[in-house]
Amino acid sequence: MLKLTDMTLHYGHSQILNGISMEARQGEVTCVMGTNGVGKTSLMKAISGTHPRSGGKLELNGEQLGVLPAHRMAWKGVAYVPQGREIFPLLTVRENLETGFSCLPVSEHFVPDEVFDLFPVLKQMQNRRGGDLSGGQQQQLAIARALITKPNLLLLDEPTEGIQPNIIQQIGEVIRHLRTTSRMAIVLVEQYFDFAYDLADRLVVLRRGEVMIKGTRDNLTRDQVLQAVSV
Repeated sequence: MLKLTDMTLHYGHSQILNGISMEARQGEVTCVMGTNGVGKTSLMKAISGTHPRSGGKLELNGEQLGVLPAHRMAWKGVAYVPQGREIFPLLTVRENLETGFSCLPVSEHFVPDEVFDLFPVLKQMQNRRGGDLSGGQQQQLAIARALITKPNLLLLDEPTEGIQPNIIQQIGEVIRHLRTTSRMAIVLVEQYFDFAYDLADRLVVLRRGEVMIKGTRDNLTRDQVLQAVSV
């Protein structure tokens, strides 16, 4: 579904990503790990188009894409749940979900039952303002809003950050469900090691904007990954 070759990214004169090559496959979870400041969020921004990459190739579902802005990448089937969630606090839960309609034809402007099946609390709180929800509920709303767009590629940046343990468990169950029942590829950036390693089909560990190790979970032991993340 996604293939990156030698991707680079700069903020001004500072180079943040240095030749990132990786892939994410349909029906799999690819976890990107590493310590703070190694370029994980920058990688997500480059893939989603929220910050333009400086170089390298991006192939999505067999199509080579140029440097496209975020709304064009969304139309191509890329859904991005950023760190911090970025829901609209003054809009209701339903109105937040409806913002995902912008990527869909008019005939598909409805909230699928599956979204409320995955996140029952959102059905109960449809008329509550987003800003009135707890952090965990806002995270569920952000993921649900991304699913409204019917993505081929789902990007999740630190979905467990600041979330209570029972919501973390629910989010993990949702990711497992999506992996087994949908045609999308999932890229997960995560600091919570056990959460990430248990979900991963593929792992990519970054260090100073470069790929330190990568491979399938079958080919990388837990100790190998933990040691690479700890360096």
